[in-house]
Amino acid sequence: MSATSSWPPWSVGVIPQALVDLEVAHRGLTELRVVGSMHERKALMAELSDVFIALPGGAGTLEELFEVWTWAQLGLHAKPLGLLNFEGYYDHLVAMVEHMVSEGFLKPAYRQMLLVDDDLESLLERCAAYRPPDCTWTEDAPLR
Repeated sequence: MSATSSWPPWSVGVIPQALVDLEVAHRGLTELRVVGSMHERKALMAELSDVFIALPGGAGTLEELFEVWTWAQLGLHAKPLGLLNFEGYYDHLVAMVEHMVSEGFLKPAYRQMLLVDDDLESLLERCAAYRPPDCTWTEDAPLR
């Protein structure tokens, strides 16, 4: 990629009308889809996505990450889910996830759904090779 090219070469943004009205819409995207609510935004983003990758962020990022992870556990999608642990940003979250497994609140198969890496290229390769587990929560016995 040259210094003058832009990344990504094609990008779609999804934003609720209320945020457009506040003039926070990113106008440099290939396509900007305006929806009525945050719920519509998440549903459309999930439909359009081939993979979900959470970058370092705040509460909204975590909420979206856990929602799509839960959807995967329920068998609502089989798309890869990645966590870019840039400079250890998510170390404590990863430790909490491991604690959930050790305490019996998260099955190891569901833990494996969350791909964690500190290198974007490596994470993308792992997402490309991802194969979902053979089970979903609705097919399993209770966690304990």
